[in-house]
Amino acid sequence: MKLKNYEKPAVVTCGLPYANGKAHIGHMRTYIPADIYVRAMRKAGREILFICGSDTHGTPVVVNAEKEGVTPKELVTVYHEHFKNLFETMEIEFDAYGTTDDPENYNRTKDIINKNIEANHVFKQKTDVAYCTKCNMFLPDRYVEGICAHCGEIARGDECDQGCGRPLGSGELLNPVCAVCKTPAVYKEQEHYYFKLSDFTKRLEKFLENLKGTENAINYSKGWLEQGLKDWCITRNLSWGIPFPGADDLVVYVWVDAPIGYIAFTEQWAKKNNESWEKYWKENNSDIVHFIGGDIVYHHCIFWPAMLMGAGYSTPTDVVASGMLKIENQKFSKSRGNVVWVEEDYLEQGFHPDLLRYYLAGYTSHTKEVNFSWKIFQDKINTELVAVLGNFIYRSMLFVYRNFGKIPNGEIEPEIIEKSNQTFEKSFEALENYEFKKYIDTIMELAAFGNGYFQSNEPWNLIKTDTKKCEHVLLNCMQIVKSLCILFEPVAPGKMEEAWRNLGFDVSLKSVKYDELTVPLSPGTPINKPEILFKKVEDEKIEVVEKIAQARLSEADIKSKPDKSGKDPKNENEIKSIKKTKNEEESMEENEDIKIITIDDFFKTDIRIGKIVSAEPIPKSDKLYKVIVDVGEENPRQIVSGLRDYYTEEELTGKTVCVIVNLKTAKLRGVESQGMVLAAEDEQGNVRLLTPDEVMKPGSKIR
Repeated sequence: MKLKNYEKPAVVTCGLPYANGKAHIGHMRTYIPADIYVRAMRKAGREILFICGSDTHGTPVVVNAEKEGVTPKELVTVYHEHFKNLFETMEIEFDAYGTTDDPENYNRTKDIINKNIEANHVFKQKTDVAYCTKCNMFLPDRYVEGICAHCGEIARGDECDQGCGRPLGSGELLNPVCAVCKTPAVYKEQEHYYFKLSDFTKRLEKFLENLKGTENAINYSKGWLEQGLKDWCITRNLSWGIPFPGADDLVVYVWVDAPIGYIAFTEQWAKKNNESWEKYWKENNSDIVHFIGGDIVYHHCIFWPAMLMGAGYSTPTDVVASGMLKIENQKFSKSRGNVVWVEEDYLEQGFHPDLLRYYLAGYTSHTKEVNFSWKIFQDKINTELVAVLGNFIYRSMLFVYRNFGKIPNGEIEPEIIEKSNQTFEKSFEALENYEFKKYIDTIMELAAFGNGYFQSNEPWNLIKTDTKKCEHVLLNCMQIVKSLCILFEPVAPGKMEEAWRNLGFDVSLKSVKYDELTVPLSPGTPINKPEILFKKVEDEKIEVVEKIAQARLSEADIKSKPDKSGKDPKNENEIKSIKKTKNEEESMEENEDIKIITIDDFFKTDIRIGKIVSAEPIPKSDKLYKVIVDVGEENPRQIVSGLRDYYTEEELTGKTVCVIVNLKTAKLRGVESQGMVLAAEDEQGNVRLLTPDEVMKPGSKIR
């Protein structure tokens, strides 16, 4: 086996998730391959630092916070924790995960800007900025909408996000309109600060000639250079953000301080570990590898390296840009409901993180467009992970466990060692070139080889006729399992750790290097009873998630329209936890103040007879049940109800109750509630369910 001797350490970063909404699988398209790369490089013995954090500044945060009646700080805190926890669940392990609002990022941003100012790379200039006469404010970025002067598509203030993808400067947005009140905006002159991007054309040409990574990032950036670089406005009229040095009425543009977060988060890690952050960012002693989405290539290959050059910092060595994402062959769109949320649509439906890691990294080339389809997902998991990899590991280990209970005696065949070596060399070469599908497919070939080896040697017959040969065959099968665990751990760390432990190892698989691949197993080592690693994804489960997706598409038009208060309904459930002063159970209590409503208001409420099918306690709650209720529809409803103090599970099951069925879906303790079971409370606090005085069919409407 040939392991490369890496002379330099590397810092690997991922594009910062914007702390303004929940994680969707489009995010995972970047973070999962990056995590696979880091895990694999560490197995090869390379010193790697894995860095990320939340992007917390900019106009989208301010706009969303204003709609929800919270401060930007409160808003980003919620989503920062959401992403941080979700990455841990998805087995994406960063060495440091900060926010761009951390003190280290303020300090590092000011240092880089000041150094560029000192080097005459920053200048002041009066420029036309969109202004709303009704709101009486200048309109930065997403506060203003209009038409792109280059392609004629609808665009926002700083970027033509639906058309040509160009970053837009002053005057490049035609027919500007205030995004808040929809009043036509006017252009007014105001003084802003600009970065002399045009000064760096020659240096960027040389930089791109030496840049490694994916061709889409490099070629796309060269195209921008050929079109000519324009100086870039780096200040905004906002109160939320990092104040621009010497101009407290302006803040730094988010695309200045966001990538600087990579350095700031490295500093945070260095302080905790008594290390040097400079060796990664100032001494050219480290490789700098950026994993990003294909939509932010310009920022990472043009603007960001120019800023670093101007301030005397190290520049990136590799930029790895992923292809875009489609959902069921349709354009990804949160506003249209064409989105898959990682938490509620995937994890909460019981899917293991390793399945999504496998699908997104192994579906197609990293630079090509990925189509996420639940049916394709099911087929890929069942025909590959279940039928090939999982089948070989489980059947061979179970046979060994039942017949020997330990690693069998025998000798490892040279062919097995050679096959493992070849698999490593071919797969690792693919990984170094950021070809994650090829990395995965190569390892799956070893699993297929293992299945063929097991099948052709028929150990079920050998155990009856030639025990010694049977042991020999099974020892070689176990050696293949060991190799698969080590090679596939970067892709499916959770499941491979399970298999590794069943082989009888105590050391964590994550710490095992590739050079352990060909070290023979020790005969006589006790093994554990294996469990099925990858279970078949059943049609019924796919039907459930497809119905969720279809319902979201059907309701997208309604949910995307702002209500009379100006709030965005699609964000309301996400943000409401910020404003709570009581816990979730308390929020379910009725307001004692009597409010007068009209008969029309009453008839808006759809109350129906339901029959409780089952009830089970919700973890981490003393008062809540998850109740499944038949209300006469095709599928029973899931409702969260605070009845644990008053009814046992057995008492609830089978009861006929009254249910409000047209309440907006809510989430309590992480469980979706699709209605409300009605109950009454007397002065002594006794609570009893409202039930009809005669047996009635579920779905009967109360009038």
